[in-house]
Amino acid sequence: MDKISIIVPCYNEEKALPEFYRVTSDAVNGIEGAVCEFIFVDDGSSDHTSDILESFACADSRCRYISFSRNFGKEAAMYAGLQNASGDYCVFMDADLQHPPQLLKEMYHVLKTEGYDCCAGLREDRTGENKLRSILSRTFYKIIRKTCKLDMGDGKGDFRMMNRTMADSILELKEYNRYMKGIFSFVGFDTKWIPFHNVERTAGETKWSLPSLFRYAIDGILSFSSAPVTMAGTAGALLFLAAIVTGIWALLSGNGLTGIPLLVCLILLLNGVQMFFISILGQYVSKDYMESKKRPIYIVKKKGGFTST
Repeated sequence: MDKISIIVPCYNEEKALPEFYRVTSDAVNGIEGAVCEFIFVDDGSSDHTSDILESFACADSRCRYISFSRNFGKEAAMYAGLQNASGDYCVFMDADLQHPPQLLKEMYHVLKTEGYDCCAGLREDRTGENKLRSILSRTFYKIIRKTCKLDMGDGKGDFRMMNRTMADSILELKEYNRYMKGIFSFVGFDTKWIPFHNVERTAGETKWSLPSLFRYAIDGILSFSSAPVTMAGTAGALLFLAAIVTGIWALLSGNGLTGIPLLVCLILLLNGVQMFFISILGQYVSKDYMESKKRPIYIVKKKGGFTST
């Protein structure tokens, strides 16, 4: 009999977890030919998430939990869950029920009978989501498709079931700065997409603010693309030519000292652009610096429900 590991990153999800556990348990009970385990990863929550997960592990032998010493981020939580998963198939799900558990049965059937390595959910819309956030998200995915040359389209998120081969391939990528959507695409494997409609959270509030989403987007681009560096070089060459042309024009115009303010503005503009692109290069250097430290991706404070504990 196959084993399915359901990996659930959690950050301050005390309101959503009971309903998630109830609905998902009902869904997996209907999967014939497979047993399931739940691996909840508490990403340094400040509410009672850890207590709820401990109660799950005490009441249900299928439930395990890992609590981080602090908030390391969703990417680290997903990696920790995958490291501790023992299933033949592994699933990533959010605790807010925006990933429909009813699709798990179909995903398992696809992997068992159709020869795919991965079956993932394709979000068809953004119902219940802030309009500004929707516009920014769509714009980000358009940019990242062009710069990274990887299959990371809008709606192609973390909700997916994969076989053990793909899971082990992801675990081989041990970089500190992780962007899982890019990693899924990087490792390849045959993926079937199942469309589903977005729904509002079952409880609680989203932990993703616009600034955090912006940082997440920048991390994604810098992790899988050198396009910003190329853009910096191209822009530098164009601005250099523009400066020469502007200088020649100022000299030939015969305006004398009146051209000085123009040149001053031009110098300030070029210095500003230069500093901007130096910042881009600095981002790459800083990420390489963090990788060279070989720090752990996460630190475990407490575990429960595992046979070794």
